[in-house]
Amino acid sequence: MEPDDLPDPIPAATLILMREPGRSPPEFLMIERNGDMAFAAGALVFPGGRIDAGDHVLAARFPEVPDAAARIAAIRETIEETGITVGLRPAVGLEAAERIRSGLARGEDLASLLQSDALSLDLEALTPFALWCPNFRETRRFDTLFFLAKAPEDAGEPRADSIEATRAFWASAGDTLARIESGHDHAIFPTRRNLERLASFASIAEARADAAHYPVIRITPWVEERDGEKFVCIPEDAGYPVTAEPLATARRR
Repeated sequence: MEPDDLPDPIPAATLILMREPGRSPPEFLMIERNGDMAFAAGALVFPGGRIDAGDHVLAARFPEVPDAAARIAAIRETIEETGITVGLRPAVGLEAAERIRSGLARGEDLASLLQSDALSLDLEALTPFALWCPNFRETRRFDTLFFLAKAPEDAGEPRADSIEATRAFWASAGDTLARIESGHDHAIFPTRRNLERLASFASIAEARADAAHYPVIRITPWVEERDGEKFVCIPEDAGYPVTAEPLATARRR
């Protein structure tokens, strides 16, 4: 049961972009949020953000895709925050990617920008992976769909937008978790749990197979007491290798 005084969750979408650099393990696109942000300030997260009205307008073109607005938001937010394009066809070069990103920064809608470059959306490039809606007492609370996608072969290096993200980079899930554990970086609870799950995959094919195996259910962590110690817990049948963490460390990281 959720406390009565929590803010209503904001619909949002996140993109877990995975590249296979020809060596193991795979790498994921991460950003470090600006330290002045109201939510997850200074934390490492996957690119993403709230689903806006323009995403819903564009989603009307895909009535066969129930979560089209969320997929579009994940694509748009990744372009805005990192300059990396995914889910567009034909493949987008650096010049076109920068035009789209600059247009979004000016407040232009994604549909018009795609039309200007004769581009279309490939929503099937995104695979539903998870759905998280924590009920922690935060200023803002998000109901977030996570999608998985393979990075374009020529994705290049990401460039943080310096507004929402101060840093954007590729890193393996294991390396990112090690930096969080050592205190060099920090991340919110859902990000850590998803990194732990992603760390077991050697390829995008494995990740997609795992996503297909576990139904996407809404995960809302809860606190329970075990042997006199409080733990933050999630369901044990949702595909996550770590399903409980002491409340003390969950708050510190």
